Amino acid sequence: KCEAMRNFANKIWNASRFVLMNLTIDQPGLPDVSKLEQEDKWILSKLGRLISEVTENMDKYELGIAVQKIYDFIWDDYCDWYIELTKSRLYADNAESKTVAQQVLVYVLDQFLKLLHPFMPFITEEIYTSVLKAGETIMLASWPAAGECYGEAASMEEMMEAVRAIRNMRAEMNVPAGKKATIIIRTDKADVVNATCEYMKKLAMAEKVETIAKGSEAPANAASVVVPLGDLVDKEKELARLTKECEKLAGEIKRAEGKLGNEKFTSKAPKNVVDEERAKLEKYREMFAKVEERLEAMKAF
Repeated sequence: KCEAMRNFANKIWNASRFVLMNLTIDQPGLPDVSKLEQEDKWILSKLGRLISEVTENMDKYELGIAVQKIYDFIWDDYCDWYIELTKSRLYADNAESKTVAQQVLVYVLDQFLKLLHPFMPFITEEIYTSVLKAGETIMLASWPAAGECYGEAASMEEMMEAVRAIRNMRAEMNVPAGKKATIIIRTDKADVVNATCEYMKKLAMAEKVETIAKGSEAPANAASVVVPLGDLVDKEKELARLTKECEKLAGEIKRAEGKLGNEKFTSKAPKNVVDEERAKLEKYREMFAKVEERLEAMKAF
């Protein structure tokens, strides 16, 4: 756990330094909605939901659940996806797009530092005051308020699922990292694919992205995987994997419920241990619901 959190602290620090090194703006506030690009609306929607959920968790003293959500957002959504999506804009000649990317990068960084501060006070204070120079101390900053969620964010989520599936398939087939291929997506959502195909080209190493109607026969010699957009993973294999994951999570839920239903444990164990077990149970239930939803969606294909 110490090593994992050391890595997380490094991740936050490096992301903050990256943003600072690419910063050329004087006023880091959010731009007008009309100037936001698709990935900007996606990360701001994710941030809005995060703020709402974490605030609710904190009010209920569900500290373990709250910090796990913040961790996932920072590591996955902000660092692994959003920063990567904005790099081309930061190094391009389009001044307006570059400025908007910088403004959103700084805004989201500022907001999640405030959410993380109760759990990691020292590094958040250092980044807020010394790196971002956002104020005299983060301790007197206002708690974040959830902003607007945008409908365009849903198509970004679908694109990311497709990219993950393609990356997994490339890894399983030992495809060289720099080798590009044509991606053919069987889908009834061609508009979603067309709106996000440039992201897929960049993130999934695609030469080009094409669509064919749902129900059409795939071209010969095509590797196939299954994602929400259509046929990009072997359906039976994915069903088996999701079923196994559901069974594993159901076992963890049963174990945690049994432990918390044991009066000897709840009355004799230290309060922090009992609270941690309750947080685990809540997390397992959330994960189970998500996996079960994905399983039902896969069965529908």
